[in-house]
Amino acid sequence: MKEEQQSNTVFYVLMVLAMIAWGASWVNAKVLSDYITAQELIFYRYFITTITLIPVLIYMKQSFKIDIKTFLLAFLASVFLVLYSIFFFDGTKYGSPGLGGAFVTSLTPILTFLILISFFKKYFIKKDIFALFIGAIGVLTILNIWMFTIDEILITSNIYFIFACFAWAGLTISNSKLKTIKPLVFTFYVYVITTVIGYFITPFNSGNIFEFDSIFWINFLIISIVSTTFATSIYFVGISKLGASSASAFIFLVPFNAIFLSYIFLNEPIYVTTIIGTILTIFAVSLLNNIKFTNFLKSKGNK
Repeated sequence: MKEEQQSNTVFYVLMVLAMIAWGASWVNAKVLSDYITAQELIFYRYFITTITLIPVLIYMKQSFKIDIKTFLLAFLASVFLVLYSIFFFDGTKYGSPGLGGAFVTSLTPILTFLILISFFKKYFIKKDIFALFIGAIGVLTILNIWMFTIDEILITSNIYFIFACFAWAGLTISNSKLKTIKPLVFTFYVYVITTVIGYFITPFNSGNIFEFDSIFWINFLIISIVSTTFATSIYFVGISKLGASSASAFIFLVPFNAIFLSYIFLNEPIYVTTIIGTILTIFAVSLLNNIKFTNFLKSKGNK
């Protein structure tokens, strides 16, 4: 039992690190939007991710076998991933990244819960609803949402972020239906299919990426390898291990990470409300996942 608790704790830490990497992707995407289009990023990003995931699967001795039903599920997940990537990238480029980050990360887990309840007959107790409510308030507090005017909130470009929420909720639920194959192998096929789709929808009119400067390459490699090979793979495994609703709840941690990294790399200010909002989001995640921090500390002390 103690080993199982420690294993779960390690996985929670990995999920938090994955959310930090996702937070960095908002900064990376903003920088990359000056170089390439959303479609180009989809192809280049997931091509690199596919290549870098192969040695991971070989090291873990994972079988690459996949049946037709699972392949079709991977194709569905890939479609959602392509849609999310386009809406995320274009929303960051043309809309308000701060407002978009708050909206996407707070609405996505709520949508996931609502879709599961409405279409998959899932039952959630009042604690879950309360936790989602607290998490949403925390995210909005982090972003100082009251500082935005109605006109800023309702601009057309922010529709991208709404679509991104639905796309990621669909991706989360489709991955939760995984039964007959290892999560990382399934993730690999999702990336392969996404790369192929990206190739056929991309006009490649932004120039030769090998002629771009180091700023492009640093951000591109981070968003491709760190935010995708590492972070998204951990998230997909989390869906299988924790369930769609619990895994999606960790997205509440992304806004603070995005703001903190923006402060470091883009010189954006951090407000007291950021700290308050972060406490609320961490509380929401721990409540949704029934994380017993006191028990963990006791188990560490009994070693």
